[in-house]
Amino acid sequence: MWVVPAVARDERPSLVRRLVRRDGGMDIDGARIANAMQQLHHRGRATLHDRLHRVRATFVLSVQAGLAAGLSWLVAHELLGSPQPVFAPISAVGTLAVSVGQRFRRTVELIVGVAVGVAVGDLLIFLLGTGPWQLCLVVTSAILLTVFAGGSVAILIQAAATAVLIVTLSPAGHNLEIPRFLDALIGGSAALLVTALLLPLNPVRVLNRAARPAMDLLADELDETANGLRERDRDKVQRSSERLRDHKEQLETFDEAIQGAKETATLSPARWHRRDELTHYAEAADPVERAMRNSSTLARRAVTLIEDAEPIPESMPDSMVHLAESVRLLRHEFAVGEEPRRARERSLRAVSEAGRAYKEGVGFSGSVVVAQVRTTASDLLVAAGVAQEEANRLVRDAFGELKHSKRPAESEQRTREPPSPPPVG
Repeated sequence: MWVVPAVARDERPSLVRRLVRRDGGMDIDGARIANAMQQLHHRGRATLHDRLHRVRATFVLSVQAGLAAGLSWLVAHELLGSPQPVFAPISAVGTLAVSVGQRFRRTVELIVGVAVGVAVGDLLIFLLGTGPWQLCLVVTSAILLTVFAGGSVAILIQAAATAVLIVTLSPAGHNLEIPRFLDALIGGSAALLVTALLLPLNPVRVLNRAARPAMDLLADELDETANGLRERDRDKVQRSSERLRDHKEQLETFDEAIQGAKETATLSPARWHRRDELTHYAEAADPVERAMRNSSTLARRAVTLIEDAEPIPESMPDSMVHLAESVRLLRHEFAVGEEPRRARERSLRAVSEAGRAYKEGVGFSGSVVVAQVRTTASDLLVAAGVAQEEANRLVRDAFGELKHSKRPAESEQRTREPPSPPPVG
């Protein structure tokens, strides 16, 4: 509620500056405004940083697209004499625009789609002539034929688009089919030439950039779960569980990058020496995904642990911090081409801390959390190049003997719900 102090008539010009609230609201509002302005300033800087990061990430792709477009136009116009080879640069850019790892397939799809569109369009024009209803029939036939043959969505779209072009331009153009087909071939080939020989990406760098979101998410949420357990903050752990569960986008990006890196290492002689490194990365993808799923289960059970007011030995959250550090070390050692020895050591240290927590005494949900620490550590060891059986043995050794200390306050509950020993791996 605003209150206007009693003032003389000549003091009214300063009245607004002297408005106060009984609860001292003017100072509170000022602080809120200052805080909002500070947040806006930081947000503006963060937005600029994100935009610059996106520009840097797509710079090489932009140069590749420009080079492929110019090269395809040059070949089609100067060498083959096509007066307006518009579809050649369009095909080149379209090939590069798809996800890395699908460009060779995209080129084949462009050519197959053009062939289907040309065949259907030319045949029906010869039999029926041109016009609106003929256009409808040609496009429908091209799509149905592609679906019947089991073609992909890209082939379907290309076949329909080519059929449209054949029908609409055939009265004004001659021998349109051959230039269209050659344009598709030249554009796709130019894109592959640029990516394979002239300006190939560094496949390991591509993988490092793609792996970062997934592995950072895993490491950060393990840290947050550990903090939530220390503070017995149920909501913090719940948020971590939800973020770990919603990881599909990060893993899809990682998988696409692996396929792209394999494609680059296959097509580009300059990148053949990277094949061994790519093999390690590719083999790590599945265990990293399992580690994320198991960490999600870990966090979800930690929520129940807090809700049931079970004991939380200090070594329990410590084990999760070691898991988080193992993930970061794994990504770093992959990036610099080192054998991930430190990542393995940190995973086993996490298991050792979990074993200490189990021996100090945990409740039913606590034993499940300990089991998930072991399982996640086993996944990370496999991601670091350890065979599954060997990873299980190392986890058992690091955990120690399965001796569980009971606490008096929990004796009755444990009689009803005795925690099972954590599974191995």
